Amino acid sequence: MKDNALRFLGICRKAQKLVSGDTAVFKAVQSGDAELVIIASDASDNTKKRFQDKCSTYGITAVTAFTVADLGSVTGHEVRAVCAVTDEGLAKAVLERTEVWQRSE
Repeated sequence: MKDNALRFLGICRKAQKLVSGDTAVFKAVQSGDAELVIIASDASDNTKKRFQDKCSTYGITAVTAFTVADLGSVTGHEVRAVCAVTDEGLAKAVLERTEVWQRSE
């Protein structure tokens, strides 16, 4: 299930509907482009709080899932603590797959 959710994030990346990294995700949240923010479960507490607070302020769904290595692999980097899906339909699909995976653990 986890692999299915990560593969779908890869589809988002190929469709150019995935941004990653602190600065890019902050810009996407502030501009209203982000539909879903994914924060790595092993990101620092400070990073988690900053993004959860920012998403709450702008009314954007944020979930804590995967690891920095998982998100890095999907985004083509060594590690990534945060990424955002910028398409509403893809964001819903990623969220569904992520919730199913988390419930199955």
